[in-house]
Amino acid sequence: MPERGKDAREIGYADELLAGGTVHRRYSDGRQEWRTRTPGGAVPWRDDQGRSGVDEPLGDKLIKRTFSDGSVAYGREAGFGRTLWRDGTLTVNRSSFGGRLGGILAAVTGAVVVGGLVLPPESLTPQEEQALRDETAADAGGDGGSGDYGDWGGPGDDGGGDFG
Repeated sequence: MPERGKDAREIGYADELLAGGTVHRRYSDGRQEWRTRTPGGAVPWRDDQGRSGVDEPLGDKLIKRTFSDGSVAYGREAGFGRTLWRDGTLTVNRSSFGGRLGGILAAVTGAVVVGGLVLPPESLTPQEEQALRDETAADAGGDGGSGDYGDWGGPGDDGGGDFG
């Protein structure tokens, strides 16, 4: 596994906000997910292939994806709607200004933008995860939610987050 994202496999996605606050995410490889956000900031999801789980913000830039079978994968938010996952997959939000800007930057600068991305950790201890949760809660004023993630499509939406 490379230590940086220079060999990342890019998969674009677009989000559509549905009634009731659910987001329908369509990936460029044909997969689909339905996602909702809890008041605490976690994002339960299910996909069209029968998988499900919860994405949770850990600290400022890490995401913990826990699958329904208990397995865990980590991702690192890279700004401009991009998230680099431990398996080398780079997901890019194509449905927002941030995502389009990220795509333009990647096209213009090529490997410089992608090569500068650092893979997330392979694993974290429960104590490390808790320290990151505490950091997230402190940044959000103690409510347990992440201050970096506004409502989907709302005034706080920076076009880049929600755990691509």
